Amino acid sequence: ADARFFWDLDRKRKLESRAAALAGVVFHARLGTLADKAERLGKLAGELAAHIPGANRKHASRAGRLAKADLVTGMVGEFPELQGVMGRYYAFHDGEPAPVCEAIAGHYAPAGPADDCPTAPVSVALALADKIDTLVGFFAIGETPTGSKDPFALRRAALGVIRLILENHLRIPLATIFSRAASFYGKGVRLDPDDLLVFFADRLKVHLKEKGVRHDLIAAVFALGGEDDLVRLMACVEALSSFLESDDGANLLTAFNRVVNIVAIEEKKDGKSYGGKVNRKRLETAEEKALSQALGAVEKESAAKLKAEDFTATMTAMATLRPSVDTFFDHVTINCEDAALRANRLKLLSRIGAVMGAVADFSKIER
Repeated sequence: ADARFFWDLDRKRKLESRAAALAGVVFHARLGTLADKAERLGKLAGELAAHIPGANRKHASRAGRLAKADLVTGMVGEFPELQGVMGRYYAFHDGEPAPVCEAIAGHYAPAGPADDCPTAPVSVALALADKIDTLVGFFAIGETPTGSKDPFALRRAALGVIRLILENHLRIPLATIFSRAASFYGKGVRLDPDDLLVFFADRLKVHLKEKGVRHDLIAAVFALGGEDDLVRLMACVEALSSFLESDDGANLLTAFNRVVNIVAIEEKKDGKSYGGKVNRKRLETAEEKALSQALGAVEKESAAKLKAEDFTATMTAMATLRPSVDTFFDHVTINCEDAALRANRLKLLSRIGAVMGAVADFSKIER
């Protein structure tokens, strides 16, 4: 009887007319009201729609502005667990487009690891916007999770964003989106996107470990840093996992470890880096000349494959250096008496390590 009463009462007003009432509900003392949040969601969902195939930007913005309106209806006031669900019904009753209605219903999802993720483009845009807005706001005011304390469920929100992106295969530049989301809060909010990216990296590591991905592979890929494309990160981890089971994978690891280990030892001993440019005129033996030539070809090929995000082909190209590396170590004396020649040979080895390390830090991999 109560539900019927509220259903009839709530439908006497359009959902959009309740926006003013949201101004009386505080989201957080330092982050404004739910009316402010709804305005931000409209902007952010519209921005995200540009990165989601098939998402109508106007629908996404509309859904964002209406997403929280059902929180001030009688029905949701009496039955809070119906938030979002009632928003869909009221929006449908008001004649809103179907994608808008469905997005309102699903924007809290996924609330937990067992929940399904939205897949409809507009629904995905709004679900991402809601979580990213919350994460950006709380990180900007320093309300971040500590230890077992996470009063604003930010870890859950981050996992939701990760799942929405990965399960829908979305190429979203997170650092850019975080900055845009912060700008919608106004001048009083300052966010370093890198802080939030580090938090996301930690959450993604946990997510991958729970899925059975080897921790050392995760560490090898994440060690490069600066990556905010989660789909690209995952593709690299998956390619690395398969590649290391092959003969080429073994060859790559062997060559990489031989090279970086000796460079690390000599750099520590000398107290300086050998990361400078190789002087090709100082290459004396046939073996070091052959290694330099092979490196040049591999560097060019692997860079092209890496740009195309063909990680397996990138590593396959790198693995071809193994014979040249082995021959070099068998026939060339690195620690020779000529200091300039020694330095040049170490620079050559350092360059090999840098080229191979462009796809992952192979020193993190346990054999």
